[in-house]
Amino acid sequence: MNLWRTFDTGMHGLLGHRLRSVLTTLGILFGVAAVICTVGIGTASADSVNSRIAALGTNLLTVSGGSTVSFGVRGGAGSADTLTMNDVTGLEDKQDAPDIAAVAPVVSGSATLVSTSTNWSTTVQGSTPGWLETNARTLSAGTFFTSQQVQKHAQVVVLGETTAAELGVGVGNQVSISGAPFEVIGLLTASGSSGFTNNDDLAVIPITTAQDQVTGGSPNSVQRILLSATSAGTIGSAYDEADQLLLQTHHIITTTAADFTITSPTTLASTAASVTTTLTILLASVAAISLLVGGIGVMNIMLVSVTERTQEIGLRKALGATPRDLLRQFLIEASTLSFVGGVLGVGAALLAGVLVPRLANIAVTITAAPVIIAVAVAAGVGLIFGVYPAVRAARLAPIAALRAE
Repeated sequence: MNLWRTFDTGMHGLLGHRLRSVLTTLGILFGVAAVICTVGIGTASADSVNSRIAALGTNLLTVSGGSTVSFGVRGGAGSADTLTMNDVTGLEDKQDAPDIAAVAPVVSGSATLVSTSTNWSTTVQGSTPGWLETNARTLSAGTFFTSQQVQKHAQVVVLGETTAAELGVGVGNQVSISGAPFEVIGLLTASGSSGFTNNDDLAVIPITTAQDQVTGGSPNSVQRILLSATSAGTIGSAYDEADQLLLQTHHIITTTAADFTITSPTTLASTAASVTTTLTILLASVAAISLLVGGIGVMNIMLVSVTERTQEIGLRKALGATPRDLLRQFLIEASTLSFVGGVLGVGAALLAGVLVPRLANIAVTITAAPVIIAVAVAAGVGLIFGVYPAVRAARLAPIAALRAE
């Protein structure tokens, strides 16, 4: 029997039991759709995280303080006040750190801002004019405070878009921070959110004023230092320069004993990539279990089909069908069920990729690779799980098969 004739016979066998074939196909359909959708969600999440990290600037470095130790319990990085304004001065020296373009010390705290009509609680950051460049931010109106205003402890503030909107103020208006009057001299251009943080909901004031009015503590201490390399290509050398300079000023010999931590978007990106990849693989593996269950369903249905069609198999053998013909027929039936289920699963996944973002606000990015792999795996699953029923049909003795009822 030629291949086309075998295929035609297999299709007649499937169409003779339409409901059973449809139900078997559904198992593969849901498995393929689940795998494609989970990989799509993981890909979209990775793209979102990477874009948010890229928005921070590819040449940004953040220096955090060391960790505290209290009663034998160590705090997280940045919990100890190990960074000072002396460190800032050293990092600003172009001779010792030629690849560092800008430096900005930062102290921050929460405070309630009060305008003439309402109030709003937000994060208040104290810094220097380098804050704009190191954070890759721009102004939509007004100006940023100057070094002279930092030295004079000037009570001026630059507001994020959300904060200004909530207070109903603009450039030239006054707001009260911790009971002290501040003049709004600038508004930041909107930059969106990073995870659960709204980058447009903040107020920036001179660091000296922040230490006086908001954070308190030593006027020489800073919580973190932001650094901007001269370009994305010099971020590695800027990192080394900052590391060596801080080790020297802190009188530390080995890097393992450092009381500070330097991080960059590259570090964040690699960490985020590993986390999202792991989660995507985990979710896809869980979804792949449904493909395995669908394959078992194919095998069960084919075994039932072999049992029900025993007489048909015996008759075909008596008329000259070889074991190879029967083996090929049942393999074609099993792989067809899985392949059709895989194609329909791709259609369901594409439909979910359109509907899910609209209904659940969850991004789904479907690419060609997981689609091709899912369909190939689905067909392979059907082929593998169809082998045993096909072999069983091929080995039936013609006389025994004809006698079966």
